Amino acid sequence: MKPKALRLITTAAFAMFTLCALSPASHAANQTANAAPAQIKSTVDAAIQPLMAKYHIAGMAVGVIVAGKPYVFNYGVASTQTGKPVTRDTLFELGSVSKTFTATLASYAQLDGKLSLSDSTDQYLPTLRGSPFGKVSLLNLGTHTPGGLPLQVPDEIHNDAQLLQYFKDWQPAHAPGTYRTYSNPSIGTLGMITAKSMGQDFTALIEQRMFPALGMKNSYINVPATKMPDYAQGYTRDGAPIRLAGGVLSAEAYGVKSTAADVLRFVQANMNMIAIDDKLQHAITATHTGYFQASVLTQDLIWEQYPYPVALKTLRAGNSSEIALNATPATEIKPPLPPQQDVWINKTGSTNGFGSYVAFVPQQRVGIVILGNRNFPIEARVSAAYRILTTLSAASSMSLAK
Repeated sequence: MKPKALRLITTAAFAMFTLCALSPASHAANQTANAAPAQIKSTVDAAIQPLMAKYHIAGMAVGVIVAGKPYVFNYGVASTQTGKPVTRDTLFELGSVSKTFTATLASYAQLDGKLSLSDSTDQYLPTLRGSPFGKVSLLNLGTHTPGGLPLQVPDEIHNDAQLLQYFKDWQPAHAPGTYRTYSNPSIGTLGMITAKSMGQDFTALIEQRMFPALGMKNSYINVPATKMPDYAQGYTRDGAPIRLAGGVLSAEAYGVKSTAADVLRFVQANMNMIAIDDKLQHAITATHTGYFQASVLTQDLIWEQYPYPVALKTLRAGNSSEIALNATPATEIKPPLPPQQDVWINKTGSTNGFGSYVAFVPQQRVGIVILGNRNFPIEARVSAAYRILTTLSAASSMSLAK
């Protein structure tokens, strides 16, 4: 992603997140590859090691959940310059997987009565009153259906005033809710509005409230100086070293840096496997509500889902550049589809130097987190995850049947 200038607001709500901070991660969540059952390790190795070799990925961290239990496997180096190995403390840029935390925050704010996803943007950004963007709903922002926003915040926008002027002048290409157009400005604006509704800075809400409440102890938007030695060096597809620079809406859209173990804990929370505050759990689960059908995917609040079992070609199609970069006709699901168990839920993420993929199937109690310090093809990430999860899910089912 490109560098842009960051926006923020102030005061304190969301106290429940602090008061209900989680117990430490379980011993099982701290198991290393060496402690994991041999079958799980060999399955992950078989999919990840060839992937690293083919795409020249210096380092990767992979977390899997099998029969509800989490395991983390580390590969390669965090930096080719230093040769420092990837460990369970290594921080990777999550790219657009960050959007799932923004969606969770918005869902929490709705449960807390701070906003409603049916509200229009001009209720929170009064300068947009009378403009087409002002009539767009918060739900449209969280489902990429406002009517045709660009993938990125335009290069000429460097601050909030310029961003709001851009939105005021914006003219939709489609009626809201009729096309899905994947967009950082869309979810970024939802994050901006959510923070404003809660009376606090967005980054503070995520770093100081949400992450602690989830028991995510090594996750950041702004990596502190003491953690910089754990921040992996990213590499472009051409092998040039690069890291993310902040920018307008970057925190809200693609700014999280985290470890495989921490993201795996978030996946556990998404499958209701760990003890967290009830309201936060309800907020997380609500993000799995299906609002629009667009091509082969069902668009939730940022998350994307597919009926399970699902074919690999369907996942490749749903996560393809064609759908990510082009306007796709969308049909609103009325009433919205309640959260399901027999679904494959996923989200991809990319920055210029990192690639990530997260997927889970609640009914099967399996999930995966793939983090790499190179931006490698999404199709390869999806294929590796599919191979791993289907193999482990089948093995788990056979074990339970004995």
